[in-house]
Amino acid sequence: MALTVQAVRAAEGVPVSYYKDVRPVLQTACHGCHQPAKAKGAYVMTEFAALVKGGEDDGAAIVPGNPDGSALVVNIRPGKDGKCEMPKNGEPLKAAEVALIERWIREGAKDDTPANAVARHSPERPPVYTRPPSIDALAWSPDGQWLAVTGFHEVLLHRVDGTGEPKRLIGLSERLTSLRFSPDGAFLAAAGGLPARMGEVQIWEVATGGLKLSWPATFDTVYGVSWAPDSGRFAFGCASDKSVRAVDLGTAKQVMFMAGHDDWVLDTVFSLKGDHVISCGRDMSAKLTELATERFVDNLTSITPGALKGGLAAIARHPVRDEILVGGADGVPQIYRVFREVQRRIGDNSNLIRKYPAMEGRIWAVDYSADGKRVLAASSLDGKGTLMVGRAEFDSALPDQIKGIYGKESTGRSAEENKAVEAWQTGGAEVLKQVTVDGGLYAARFSPDGKTIAAAGQSGKVMVLRSEDLGVIREFVPVPITAAGSGAGR
Repeated sequence: MALTVQAVRAAEGVPVSYYKDVRPVLQTACHGCHQPAKAKGAYVMTEFAALVKGGEDDGAAIVPGNPDGSALVVNIRPGKDGKCEMPKNGEPLKAAEVALIERWIREGAKDDTPANAVARHSPERPPVYTRPPSIDALAWSPDGQWLAVTGFHEVLLHRVDGTGEPKRLIGLSERLTSLRFSPDGAFLAAAGGLPARMGEVQIWEVATGGLKLSWPATFDTVYGVSWAPDSGRFAFGCASDKSVRAVDLGTAKQVMFMAGHDDWVLDTVFSLKGDHVISCGRDMSAKLTELATERFVDNLTSITPGALKGGLAAIARHPVRDEILVGGADGVPQIYRVFREVQRRIGDNSNLIRKYPAMEGRIWAVDYSADGKRVLAASSLDGKGTLMVGRAEFDSALPDQIKGIYGKESTGRSAEENKAVEAWQTGGAEVLKQVTVDGGLYAARFSPDGKTIAAAGQSGKVMVLRSEDLGVIREFVPVPITAAGSGAGR
């Protein structure tokens, strides 16, 4: 679309805009490797002055009025062998995109970036907070040593014992929606972006705090990052094109694309073997996709009107079984089977294993304990948050009686059969403990040993609670607070 608009501008004699035309091309193709957190070749392309100056070897990247003398153009043009120096190991820019950049340079390479859109944050210029920001996501490291918490333009890595200063992982995305440590503990994935401008998944090295990979995708924030069991791939959901994607960490290549959702995709998880991706979103569905073939397989939740009364925002997988816990707008935590055992029928909801009593408000986070014996869900309504811990020790195998009932169309089931199904779906789904706190809750996770829970949200504070009785062990604000007026705030 941008190139079509550019073609119209060219025909009308309108100069190329750096901010509207050139920057989006560079953002998609180049910013992942050339930003303050990961400046390959000592070249930063996210700030205009640094973009013009160039890196350590090639001299001036941009010479206004002279595209042939600009190192940036030389590197993105195909050589005699048809190959381009840049993007390194990535898809070359389209001919029209190269021509666009050349024309912008020929016209003087002017910077028309709005003053309020200039990037202000980097490891050298960290965000300054005058009040705690709302927290959208948190995650425990597999060894239980680190607790990762979202901030503005950054992830803060806190030692669980409370000692020392947090590691501040500062990247491009101003909003971060999802955090997940890789199963091997080596990496932390953060999904987010610049709302209505760019989506991004960041992969950080936990040991060094360095950015291993920045993977831009779409033109809006992305959500729900998850890891394959072997830590070799990650998946995430997109808002702008309603797609689910998976990327190979080693090659940084996209290995799965599925666009079967009808609304924003808000969370993902891999199956137990890592050969399927399960996704959920605002279209009131959880969907199953085969990774190798990129083939949409099944709607795990019922597509019957009224079966779900709102979108799904959160998903978690049982640690040793292919079962998922979901939660969303209707406030009902529900457990579904990943692989269907009964042929789909009209009015079907046969993948549903258990559902818990409804919570107040919308559910934003769900999780299983590492032993699979408990679940949690966190919700928000009218400035209050609710945290629930439920029992998950029950036999999830489908009884022959229930399987027989599911084999019938819903209109052919008796009232007694419907009661039997309802009794089975709610049996053992017991709420063990529930508390209400000030401020909506948007994130909650069991610790790896299951003894504690971290929860956070609207208040900007992280609560660490005992999972047994939900008593608060400690609370802390994860970001450094500066007195108002002492610097640029958030």
